[in-house]
Amino acid sequence: MIDPVFLGSPQYVCEPLGEVLGVSLTLKVETLNPIRCFKGRGASYCVALLPDDGPLVCASAGNFGQAMAYACRARGQTLIVYAGLEANPLKVTRMRALGAEVRLAGADFDAAKIEARRFAEEAGLRFVEDGLETATAEGAGTIGVELSALELDAILVPLGNGALLAGVALALRTLSPKTAIIAVQAAGAPAMTESLRTGEFITHREMHTIADGIGVRIPIRETLADLKGMVDETLLVDEESILTGMQLIHRHAGLVVEPSGAVGIAALLENPKLFAGQRVATILCGGNVGPEQMRAWLS
Repeated sequence: MIDPVFLGSPQYVCEPLGEVLGVSLTLKVETLNPIRCFKGRGASYCVALLPDDGPLVCASAGNFGQAMAYACRARGQTLIVYAGLEANPLKVTRMRALGAEVRLAGADFDAAKIEARRFAEEAGLRFVEDGLETATAEGAGTIGVELSALELDAILVPLGNGALLAGVALALRTLSPKTAIIAVQAAGAPAMTESLRTGEFITHREMHTIADGIGVRIPIRETLADLKGMVDETLLVDEESILTGMQLIHRHAGLVVEPSGAVGIAALLENPKLFAGQRVATILCGGNVGPEQMRAWLS
């Protein structure tokens, strides 16, 4: 029930970039599909399981909204997406182009999600929450299945609301139990990482990161519970390393990724001794970078 266009994404050893970082590096490229990100796996599966008897509502920084819009358009279902007032303009444009009604509300993704949930409850509509819906993690888990045959020492997984991490971790714990699961998050939006490290529910009033795709201030409690005992290490990376990671991916792999997709490379840059000589992989989870951002970040 996952749209085949999102499955079987490229995964290969990128020797030039691996040489720079001192590892054998496999890139899992999730940007070569109609929405330029991995979210189509979980969204298409989730929508396929839901009744098509009325509009759906979700909140998104942009990528999940695109994925939901793509899936809903395929079966003629109305979708209303709430996004923050400062959401990535490219992502907002693409959500609308895919047929979603996009409403901008709140200072950031979490504020938009609160408004989306309120609206859905008042209107009696189904609210689809990325990371809370089991199907979003199960869809993302197919990435782990596709990587499981590589006998990796470690995989570095971008951590936002946890759907990607939960799905990939479950798959690899089952199919490749020797592979260490490393969660990577931007230091400017550390709520999920801090919650996982402490076992407490930690929120923040603000976040400060260019990695909007994994920018979360308020974790999902159920996802934190699902991730308990599934992650071997959590790493926070700074903005400079994220930018450098984007530039290295562009220079050595010829790929454009958004900041969220470069955090695994940032973690390798900041922790060379931790991964030296290992067979590692990272997921380039999104590539929605607008023209202005491209000029600023990749020039």
